[in-house]
Amino acid sequence: MLDHMKKIKVAIIDYGAGNMLSVKRAVEACDAIGICTADPVIIEKADRIILPGVGAFSSAMNALNNLKLVDSIQKIASNGKPLLGICLGMQLLFDESEEFGLTTGLKILPGRIVKIPISRKNGKLLKIPHIGWSRLESYPDASWKNTILEDNNIGDEFYFVHSFIAEASNRSHVLAYTQYEDVIINSVVRSDNVTGCQFHPEKSGTLGIKILNQFVSHG
Repeated sequence: MLDHMKKIKVAIIDYGAGNMLSVKRAVEACDAIGICTADPVIIEKADRIILPGVGAFSSAMNALNNLKLVDSIQKIASNGKPLLGICLGMQLLFDESEEFGLTTGLKILPGRIVKIPISRKNGKLLKIPHIGWSRLESYPDASWKNTILEDNNIGDEFYFVHSFIAEASNRSHVLAYTQYEDVIINSVVRSDNVTGCQFHPEKSGTLGIKILNQFVSHG
């Protein structure tokens, strides 16, 4: 019982736009307690918070607003508690999205969500959505030490599925990027206690579990 009480509690925000169970299973594989919930009290009391998500930005923001979760998520971001956005959840952290018209986001990270360009420089069409395994790369001045990527290596591959990408206003917030043909994707972003992954760590095998384990263990 004592060991159970000492385990890190991870609130997985359940707003109807995420694959809750696979995230919960991945968190539990890191020896933490995963709690799928839309209760702001439980979310704010948890040790770590994950905002997952698949689908449309506007629908997700509507759901968060209807559940009165926007203030809670913004409070978590500002009070220093570790917060991780996954896929659409990462995109929601930004100011706004151009998907289906302009929609205001959580405004935790400065920047905008835009559609992946539909053509390459050589004129050939780029397959959208971007689906499959792609490498993480790092800018020379971006250190992965003391981040969720600390146990991973440049070149590690993760599973992506998305049609929109984040244009971060501050390049220092970009921890890792991915090159999809001629398109640069900001695949991991970070500012203080807030981190986002464009890919799905919970669907990326042992390398993804390493990321979630870092998040659970150190934030």
